[in-house]
Amino acid sequence: MERQVHKKNKKGFKILLVTLLVLISGIVTYGYSIYKNVNKAANTVHSPIDRTPTVKRESDLSLLKRDPFSVLVLGIDEEAGDKGRSDSMIMITVNPEKKSMEMLSIPRDTRTEIVGKGFDDKINHAYAFGGVKMSMNTVEKFLDIPIDYYVKLNMQGFKDIVEAIGGVTVNNDLDFSVGKNHFPVGQISLNGKEALDFVRMRKQDPRGDFGRQMRQRLVIQDVMNKAANISTLWKYTGILEALTNNVETNISFDEMKDMQKYYGDVPQNVEQIQMEGTGEIIDNIWYFIVSEEEQSKIQTQLKEHMKIM
Repeated sequence: MERQVHKKNKKGFKILLVTLLVLISGIVTYGYSIYKNVNKAANTVHSPIDRTPTVKRESDLSLLKRDPFSVLVLGIDEEAGDKGRSDSMIMITVNPEKKSMEMLSIPRDTRTEIVGKGFDDKINHAYAFGGVKMSMNTVEKFLDIPIDYYVKLNMQGFKDIVEAIGGVTVNNDLDFSVGKNHFPVGQISLNGKEALDFVRMRKQDPRGDFGRQMRQRLVIQDVMNKAANISTLWKYTGILEALTNNVETNISFDEMKDMQKYYGDVPQNVEQIQMEGTGEIIDNIWYFIVSEEEQSKIQTQLKEHMKIM
């Protein structure tokens, strides 16, 4: 089965959901007090994770040497008192030598072994069972590449981030409605609640998870563009508040600065990798099944991009 790969030219360093990386390059020029607030926000969202990787590097990652690295982005659907599940999972690899970034959206219903549980289940259940650590271990084994960093975004708070930047504008290719919100084909402007409904819809889309992943990228790309816009800097207090309330990552402020300094020119070429598979009902539960051949192809591509072959 063939895998479809779409290439798009991008400007700047756009790791999905890590809006802080974009803010750093613009905000620091506006004075020490703003820089200090960004530093404080980065330290607030910083959450180191203690785990033993299931796939290890031959040597420690060095950002100063511009080593390729990987980031697992988790969009978590959770409410008070509910640990939640990973609503979206995006694997990002960055290669400075090739000046490229590869982005793989992992369908949340993908059936694979849940590392630490010893049985197969939907890959997004790993977060419900064991949080970020189990999600990283499970995805790491599924893709057979080391995962260096993670970024966790609370999907319930996603609307706060969109509201903080004054809404988003996207080009929609599918006419649909969610509740009272209608999303016509063409360029549309969305507030926070509308943006959340826009990225979550799946049942009305014949493309299923793939269509939903595409809409997520559309919204996130506009969030990133607005976050990098000088006019948005005047709203930096609201943006930082939304980030500190809804984002968690093991990327430190110093590492963010190193990424901006040593990798800022990297992803002039971004490859969107689509994972192919088939639907199958097992024990009355629907799963997305990825063949061994397809899994091996994706693993090989990501390994080559990270130079770990």
